[in-house]
Amino acid sequence: MRLVPWYSEPTAQIICDASYRDHSRVPIAPRNVLKKVLDLYTAQGWKPVVAPEIEFYFSAKNIDPDYPLEPPVGTSGRKETARQSYGIDAVNEFDPIFEDMYDYCEAMDIDIDTLIHESGAAQVEINFNHGNPLDIADQAFIFKRTMRQAALKHGVYATFMAKPYEGEPGSAMHIHQSIVSMETGDNLFAMKNGKDSKLFLSYIAGLQKYLPAAMPLIAPNVNSYRRIVKDLAAPINTHWGHENRTVGLRIPESKRVDRRVENRVPGADCNPYLAIASTLACGYLGMAHGLVPTNEMKGNAYESKRYALPRHILDALYNLRASSDLKETLGPDFVQIYLDVKATEHDAYQQVISAWEREHLLLNV
Repeated sequence: MRLVPWYSEPTAQIICDASYRDHSRVPIAPRNVLKKVLDLYTAQGWKPVVAPEIEFYFSAKNIDPDYPLEPPVGTSGRKETARQSYGIDAVNEFDPIFEDMYDYCEAMDIDIDTLIHESGAAQVEINFNHGNPLDIADQAFIFKRTMRQAALKHGVYATFMAKPYEGEPGSAMHIHQSIVSMETGDNLFAMKNGKDSKLFLSYIAGLQKYLPAAMPLIAPNVNSYRRIVKDLAAPINTHWGHENRTVGLRIPESKRVDRRVENRVPGADCNPYLAIASTLACGYLGMAHGLVPTNEMKGNAYESKRYALPRHILDALYNLRASSDLKETLGPDFVQIYLDVKATEHDAYQQVISAWEREHLLLNV
């Protein structure tokens, strides 16, 4: 239970687990899906550690959804138009919002670390401290609501859409992950000499093999796939490499104790419980089956046509439906219902005629 700081009346929000009368878990609840995956790790004596980085955009209030979003006016009185990665002055444009955000997060025990300006106009990234996956998923879930409320207080939207602006980079939820021994506390991803362990390489191989099937969980909306395009900061395949930001699976420069892999595929629009559960499930399957990864990508992964990610939600749903290993790991009942929900959403999407279609087809076909 957490007190909600943006209401004048005393109000609390509570994260609950869904269970049946016999106290068994409801298998289709996202928090329980994550618990199921974590139980698999516990049975092996493994303890996952994760740290997400969540990107989002600010926009001026958008009352009519037929109109594109526009960046909001900052403290300078001007709209931001230039890309200013890591720009301090660019972040300062929204200082009043961030001051409320930090106050709100402190009141609700959300353990965020750093804040930076990203490459899009009015795009920001928040980094979380690493910790237990279930606790981190709770914090990421609550943070989205907290950030939206802090922005609304100042007449601005904070959006976690994967691709809210045309011509700008999309927003991701990168997930850093490592595995430690429950017995010794050692990081199992690195050997004593500091080199990558075989278990680590199998974990990467699991991500490579199963991420295309996990895409509906980490890129859950039609809009999600507008982000997965070449040369706009998002990965388009499952190559891996050390300090290579063109790949889907980046190994940051680190000491043995900090060895980890960054899954750069998930979008900011994902459900944190399902995104963390699915990426841990992929890695678990890789370790359990002793998979071997491809050769490390040394160059520009955007130039490679191999190991491509799905570029449309229907392709992603097909991959998930065909993956018996991933369905079993996440729970067959959950996967079946999730597939049905996403198919229904896509049917509804197909009934919508976009502004692009009216512009290019109305009088030209």
